[in-house]
Amino acid sequence: MNILQINSSVRGAASESSRVASSIAAKFAAAYPGAQIKVRDLGAQPHPVLDETALGALFTPAESRTAEQSARVALDDALIAEIQAADVVVIAAPMYNFGVPVQLKAWFDAIARAGVTFRYTETGPEGLLKGKKVFVATARGGIYPADADPLVPHVRMLLNFLGMTDNTFVYSSGLAMGPEAAAKGQAEADAAVASLV
Repeated sequence: MNILQINSSVRGAASESSRVASSIAAKFAAAYPGAQIKVRDLGAQPHPVLDETALGALFTPAESRTAEQSARVALDDALIAEIQAADVVVIAAPMYNFGVPVQLKAWFDAIARAGVTFRYTETGPEGLLKGKKVFVATARGGIYPADADPLVPHVRMLLNFLGMTDNTFVYSSGLAMGPEAAAKGQAEADAAVASLV
């Protein structure tokens, strides 16, 4: 089993979303002897954002690309290869200003490639990253009811679009609402992780 862990927090060792994601990955690794965990830390090593230069490289036929364009596309290719090889994907997605960090958005932009990880059909788009179990560990300072959560619907839409429809969210909430609320949110996240496998 290949487990891919994507950390996107810029808080390093202090990141709650990364802590929970690591717990999920470790739990699966313990349950499946021989499992391999690959960690990509986008907070420590951000992937370049999708800009005009990158878009130009992607839309240039491979045989016509400059060395610089080929190198830029290769960066995205590496992320796509990782997600294609993964059986379990664990994403640490903290909430920054009611959305995902730019580092995580850049990752989604890199792995969403028409004809590779999704395709357009006569009946609409079809995700090609099927058969993967995805866990999203999200940490947030406040508490958001399910019908007013600004982050989860967006991340779930991206995952579903790419074919990763088996996705589960684990929440650490209330982290900025005082020590008692933070401890409660962390305990709830830990209890959710304990019940996963």
